[in-house]
Amino acid sequence: MQLPPDWPHARHSRFVDAHSIIWHVQTMGEGPDILLVHGTGASTHSWRDVMPLLSGSHRVHAIDLPGHAFTSQADAQGRSLDGMVSGIAELLRTLNIKPAVVVGNSAGSAILARMCAMSHIDPERFISFNGAFFPIAGIAGAVFSPIAKTFAAIPFMPNLFARMADANAVARLMADTGSKLSPEGLALYQRLFRSPTHIEATLGMMAAWDLSGMTQDLSRLKTRVIMVAAQNDKTIPPAVAHKAAALTPHAQVVTVAHYGHLMHEEDPKQAADIIRNTSL
Repeated sequence: MQLPPDWPHARHSRFVDAHSIIWHVQTMGEGPDILLVHGTGASTHSWRDVMPLLSGSHRVHAIDLPGHAFTSQADAQGRSLDGMVSGIAELLRTLNIKPAVVVGNSAGSAILARMCAMSHIDPERFISFNGAFFPIAGIAGAVFSPIAKTFAAIPFMPNLFARMADANAVARLMADTGSKLSPEGLALYQRLFRSPTHIEATLGMMAAWDLSGMTQDLSRLKTRVIMVAAQNDKTIPPAVAHKAAALTPHAQVVTVAHYGHLMHEEDPKQAADIIRNTSL
């Protein structure tokens, strides 16, 4: 996808070649580096209201994951957890960024946890918003993973899903996360979901995802970890944050009321306050 001039913070965007991928990166502010990593199916736009709130005291970087939004596609390995870890590590080396704080949402939290565990990064703090650290349990896990693999293998599926991404379908999908997004937020997700390449990357990521080693990753973390759990999250139950924190040496859980899986989009000020709060 070509970056449109009206995309949030387009003037802060650049494209960086690293690990055989052309990455879309947004950077604003001055100070210690903060890295923001979105979840499956999202993009830099997910942090659009958080970034300016942090940029007064930090240099803030947001990236599009491989194939998402405006970053080029990766091969099958590059869509896996380990592939994304390697790709982002190479991107940070290329940019000479050593983040003091890392922030992830959903699958982005799993990526950052493995990067910390493998010593690709050594931040002072790691903040996870509704982190997706464990495989989907029970019947859902037995059903959705094979479906994702099947859909990802069918060439016409991304185009079909993109044609189905009307405003009502996107609104229902977002409501299913437990989050109440603004009309602007819904419109931005619709623009993404109407892109077959974005859908292809989302399906490919879901099909390649393997969290079987995440328990060990969490146990190896040396940095301070803040597990933010939104009480209305219908995608990742709040209990997941408590389970992950129990496995992590220097972790605590911060519970927020009312919001869903995308609470950082619903209340960016509260999200930024949590990220900045060094006393947590």
